[in-house]
Amino acid sequence: MRVHKKRLDILDNVATLKKQQKSIGFVPTMGALHKGHLALIQRAIDENDRVVVSIFVNPTQFNNTEDLDNYPRTLEDDVALLSKISDEIIVFAPTPKEVYLDDIKSTNYDFGGLEHEMEGKYRPGHFDGVGTVVKHLFDIVCPDRAYFGEKDFQQLQIIKKLVEIEKMPLQIVGCPIYREDSGLALSSRNKRLTQRQLDEAPLIYKTLKQVKNDFGTKNVTNLKDWVSEQLNNSSELELEYFEIANTSNLKSIEQKQKDIEYRAFIAVFAGEIRLIDNIALN
Repeated sequence: MRVHKKRLDILDNVATLKKQQKSIGFVPTMGALHKGHLALIQRAIDENDRVVVSIFVNPTQFNNTEDLDNYPRTLEDDVALLSKISDEIIVFAPTPKEVYLDDIKSTNYDFGGLEHEMEGKYRPGHFDGVGTVVKHLFDIVCPDRAYFGEKDFQQLQIIKKLVEIEKMPLQIVGCPIYREDSGLALSSRNKRLTQRQLDEAPLIYKTLKQVKNDFGTKNVTNLKDWVSEQLNNSSELELEYFEIANTSNLKSIEQKQKDIEYRAFIAVFAGEIRLIDNIALN
C-alpha cells in the first residue's frame, strides 16, 4: 500500500494513473476510520480502477480549537485497517502545509444560501473551510468520482454546489448513513463518548424514526416540541437544534407542502461531544 505525505508524490502517482486511463475514486476523510468510512471506500473500489483515501484533519473547518485539538488522530491504525481491504488503495496523509502550501486559510464561498442553514448557523465559517479543503484535495487527486456519506447531508449538498461553482469534471456520490446496531450514526467522535453517553445516544435515531413515522399526521410545530421534550428528558444528551427542511435548499419549514422532499436534521451534545444525524421524511 502506498502512503503519500507529500503533494508532489500524490500528484505524480495520479498523473501516472491518468496516463494509463485508470478511473480514480476518492474518499476524503479526517481519519479515525470506522465501518462507515469503509463502506464508502468499498463502494469506491467497486466503481473505479483505483481509489485514493485522504487522511487529513483540516484546521480551517473547525470553529472550536478544542474540538480540533481533541479530534482523534490514528494514522497507523487507519493504514492497517485499509490494508486489510486492499493493498492497492492509495493513502494521502499530508500536513496542512502540503495541502494549503503557504496560505492556510479559507476561501469565502457563496453556496446559494445552503451555507447559512442549520450547521452554518451554529458553526460560523465551517463550510468555507470544508469547501476550501475539498477544492484543494480535488485539485490534487483529480478524481472521477468522490464519495461522501449522507450523515453530513448538508455538507454533501455544499460539495455538490462547490463542484457546480468551480465547474469541476467529477461526480459526487452520496452514500447511505452507516449505523451501529443501536441505530447510532457512526462517527469518529463516537470514540470519545463515555459508556453512559453511548447508552443514551441511540435516542437520537429513535427520535428521528418517530418523527418520520408521524410526519404525515402531525404538524411541524408539534413535532419540534415533541423532539425537544424527548431530548430534555435525557440525562446525557442536550439538544442543540432540530429542523425539518426542504431537501433541495435546506431551508427550515413551518408547514408542509405537496410534492416537496423533506428531511429532519438534528444536532445533539453528549457532554462536549457534538453528534449530528438526519433522516429522509418522504
